[in-house]
Amino acid sequence: MKINKIHVENFKSLKETTVNFPNKTAIVVGDNEIGKSSLLEAINLGLTAQLNGRNIAYELHPYLFNLSASSEYLAELKKGVVLPPPKILVELYLADHDDLGALKGSINSCGEDCPGVSLTIEFDPKFEKEYETYIADPAAVTSVPIEYMKVVWRTFSDQDITARSLPVRCSLIDATAMRHDSGANRYLTDVMSSYLEPHDLARLGLSYRKMKDLFLSDPSISAINAELEKAKGSVSEKTISIGLDNTARAKWEAGVIPHLDSIPFSLVGKGEQTSTKIKLALEKAEGSRILLVEEPENHQSHTNLNALLESMFNKSGENQIIVSTHSSFVLNKLGLDGTVLFDGCTGATLTELPPDTKNYFLKLSGHDTLRLILSRRVILVEGPSDELIVQRAYKDKHGVLPLADGTEVISVRSLAFKRFLDVAKLLKIDVRVVTDNDGDIAKLKKKYEDYLGVEGILISFDEDEKASTLEPQLVKYNGRNRTNEILGTEFATDEALIKYMEGHKTDCALKFFESDTEIVFPEYIKHAISK
Repeated sequence: MKINKIHVENFKSLKETTVNFPNKTAIVVGDNEIGKSSLLEAINLGLTAQLNGRNIAYELHPYLFNLSASSEYLAELKKGVVLPPPKILVELYLADHDDLGALKGSINSCGEDCPGVSLTIEFDPKFEKEYETYIADPAAVTSVPIEYMKVVWRTFSDQDITARSLPVRCSLIDATAMRHDSGANRYLTDVMSSYLEPHDLARLGLSYRKMKDLFLSDPSISAINAELEKAKGSVSEKTISIGLDNTARAKWEAGVIPHLDSIPFSLVGKGEQTSTKIKLALEKAEGSRILLVEEPENHQSHTNLNALLESMFNKSGENQIIVSTHSSFVLNKLGLDGTVLFDGCTGATLTELPPDTKNYFLKLSGHDTLRLILSRRVILVEGPSDELIVQRAYKDKHGVLPLADGTEVISVRSLAFKRFLDVAKLLKIDVRVVTDNDGDIAKLKKKYEDYLGVEGILISFDEDEKASTLEPQLVKYNGRNRTNEILGTEFATDEALIKYMEGHKTDCALKFFESDTEIVFPEYIKHAISK
């Protein structure tokens, strides 16, 4: 089963958001504080009616409502405009599936005929009189009055939903959370509950209750209760005794502590906790699971992260995985074509990425693609020496280093230029490529023919085939004497100087970067750093 689209209104940082998920695996990326966590929370809310592991009805507070929407509501009240409080809306549009016939309908904000669910937190008309009294003095209203709200959870066919009636199951794994012991236990327990069959859960609950009954039959407890009984009359007219809580709030979930190798789950490493939660959620998904994972790279070594991602990829089956991440490794490993570039309102995708480019990043997952995807302007260079020279040229020209100006300089192997350009072309990112001509201009133009003239893409190179790489270009524009001065060398010929520079590329580039001498930069580099 798969979510095709989510539409959210007024939930936390998401004022009005619509995101499509074209692939079974989706990797949500975006700037910090843009709402990636809220997006995953909204998905989980729509499929479980839960927030923080509890029914949303018990988790209502004014800060669930989008700040902008709340401020607009309060401002209108102060103007004397009577209107209902803002409404939170979460709609999940699901792909057609034989098991989802009961969810199919067109009762949604888009009018689409498809399976789906909607959850709203909205004003309850039964409180209309109380609400009118409450807002009679607008100055006293400082937040959304959640006391007058209700939760409505329905299918697109306009039927009420219960947790048991919904055939789609969802798990939210938040690897960023540093929870206290009980929270960590509850967090895994939620996953365990979805892993176990109903008859297993029934047996567990019954055994837990029997254990409590055995507690009361213990002779020591009987003796203590006999002693407490003596207080009857002096403390209370009723008999005082010790017992264990058997109410609904004291079910096995509250008392059973998960262990790994006999160690309480909350005391094992955070990385092991994350891996266990994810793998357990995947183990018995049976085609009905939506797995939401917040930053799986947290608390993981490179080796363990690779193993975890391999497990997620291999065991996902027909189930959908939606991941948020700050890691290029995660992005590349799970499939770059599943990228959803989230800006808080919509999500751009890379589904049209050429298959060979997708496979390239999948196999060579160390490339820093995330820096490219999240940048407005990028300069691609061939190696560290080119990066240092471009950094220095940019600072001399604009007064600041590129990053301070919102420009990323990314060093990639020349063979990867075209792969990065495929991504930039789809996302319409402003990219400049600084490259050597390698002594063959015709071959270079042929190599980049699909990108020459494309808006936002500049392939910058020098047409002097005799000065085919960076080092002879620097000597050409600065002369031998100035170059010797910068490097602290005394070479008598250009040939000897260039040979030395080519043998010490990074060291020489660093001296150029740190030099107090005025540097003349090649034209193709000056072209690339222009705004």
